[in-house]
Amino acid sequence: MKKFYVLVFFIGLIACSKSLENDFNKANELLKQNKIEEAVAELVKIAESGDKNFSPKALTQLATIYQNKMDKSISDLESADKAQFYFRTLYDKYPEHPDAPKALFMSAFILANELNKYDEATKSYKLFLEKFPEHELAASAKQELEYIGLSPEEILKKKMAQQ
Repeated sequence: MKKFYVLVFFIGLIACSKSLENDFNKANELLKQNKIEEAVAELVKIAESGDKNFSPKALTQLATIYQNKMDKSISDLESADKAQFYFRTLYDKYPEHPDAPKALFMSAFILANELNKYDEATKSYKLFLEKFPEHELAASAKQELEYIGLSPEEILKKKMAQQ
């Protein structure tokens, strides 16, 4: 009887995964058709499922949609805020996922460069450097921290003073 329950459990897992894969493919098809709000609804459903394979993919897709300002029904500021939220959610919920370092970096980048939330961005960049000191984006994170909150003119002035 125990073997039967184990078999039923695994069949259920496979069916659930197949359903999420279908939902993910549907969301991507909706994106291709420029049906952004419908695609977002599908992706949110997938992200909230908690599936370790498809939820991070959905969170990445959502962050990218908002980062690229594809949802024309909201302001650029709201879009940046949502992109930052989805990137950070990916890192917070799936810190071992291969996309987690980039998601944390992008969250910090948007906080600093689009939302002007320098304190939050500083904390996120420092967390990135603590968790991923050897990551390919580590040098960029250090540079972002050095120039956080400065205008392009101030950055140029600082760079010239260092020479």
